Amino acid sequence: MNKDLTVGNPSTVLWKFCLPMFGSVVFQQLYNIADSLVAGKFVGEAALAAVGNSYEITLIFIAFAFGCNIGCSVIVSRFFGAKQYRDMKTAVTTSLIGCAVLVAALMLVGLLGCDALLELINTPAEILADSALYLDIYVLGLPFMFFYNVATGIFSALGDSRTPFFFLAASSVGNIFMDIFFVTAFDMGVAGVAWATFLCQGISCVLALLAVARRMKAISTPEKPALFSWRMLGKIAVIAVPSILQQSSVSVGNIIIQSVINSFGASVIAGYSAAVKLNNLVITSFTTLANGISNYTSQNLGAAKPERVRQGYIAGVKLVWLICVPLATAYFFAGRQLLFLFMNEPTGTAIETGILFLRIVAPFYFVVSLKLVSDGVLRGCSLMVQFMVATFADLILRVALSVALSATALGSTGIWLSWPIGWAIGTGLSLYFCLRALGQAKRAAAVPEAAENAAGPAAAGEEA
Repeated sequence: MNKDLTVGNPSTVLWKFCLPMFGSVVFQQLYNIADSLVAGKFVGEAALAAVGNSYEITLIFIAFAFGCNIGCSVIVSRFFGAKQYRDMKTAVTTSLIGCAVLVAALMLVGLLGCDALLELINTPAEILADSALYLDIYVLGLPFMFFYNVATGIFSALGDSRTPFFFLAASSVGNIFMDIFFVTAFDMGVAGVAWATFLCQGISCVLALLAVARRMKAISTPEKPALFSWRMLGKIAVIAVPSILQQSSVSVGNIIIQSVINSFGASVIAGYSAAVKLNNLVITSFTTLANGISNYTSQNLGAAKPERVRQGYIAGVKLVWLICVPLATAYFFAGRQLLFLFMNEPTGTAIETGILFLRIVAPFYFVVSLKLVSDGVLRGCSLMVQFMVATFADLILRVALSVALSATALGSTGIWLSWPIGWAIGTGLSLYFCLRALGQAKRAAAVPEAAENAAGPAAAGEEA
């Protein structure tokens, strides 16, 4: 069901729109969490380390998929808010065609270059073969991941956050059972969890694309929309490319950090792999909610209602902080119990590493969530330069501190401390840029209102 985000109470509209998105991202993260959980519990610590080590490289591909998602979503939502349905349909088909070309190139790069990249980041010999196997299968499933992300971006642009939730809920739960089945019944090890993800993502992708086609067919236009437009691709690229660069740079930064972590051995890798999955569940949840705020912002700007953007921003901050409370509390005080999901041994270097990481980063979720909501407004306003400046400041500082502090007596603890420092600097910049954008939106809303008030007496005189 399509939903107009430009009418109704901003807080109510945004919360109803974003909460299913939060549920969706929880299930989406279950894909990767399930892989690590099954690998760690049913195969062993080395398998957990292999999946976690590969995960940092998969984030590069996810960055491209995320960029396609947000680029398509912001532009489609802008046309939907303006009720320009012909252009909206062209934006949808152009996004899908552009995505197909991009994913073909990435598959070629992935199949030829992932093994070399694993060696470049100092992957320990005992997990190299399993890491490479997991990555090869993952790359084969890239079309499913990319087209599914574009489909969910289209649904979000139309104000529909429930349909992706239902798809993800079913496929994620199915993935858990398939993981366990392939590993236990067929003794497939790391390959089993990779093939389970491949199959479940494939099914959800096909169903999502069919739903998108049906939704587009139901929206009538006076003229047949163009199937592809270079002009439209340019509009999408203005949003997508900076998002891809930002997310890819973050992924590259994480790979550099992973190479530093790898120097501390398989046990530290395993502990970090488990803890970072829990951390990424939170960060990805906030990022997805921020995408919803981008759609909300873009729809309202398309409908020439900038005054609603500020109200939506305040509602978005309240929403993410409400979610922060239970998550930060659980990670800080119950980190050991949560890490038990991934590990059989309740003691040792691996689990102590994971506990320490969670206790360092969890209190700062209130900080980074504010950054991501601010980023959502910046993307919705197409202020991509400001968005990238804030993100790169966080990334560069975090990578530099990880390298520097890990070489001191702090050891691996120095790596974990780089997270909150980078988040704090990035949040300060994002908040500054966002408040400036909100101020401009407020002034833009005041100009037509002042003009209308000025015209009032004159209009009254004419009637008299």
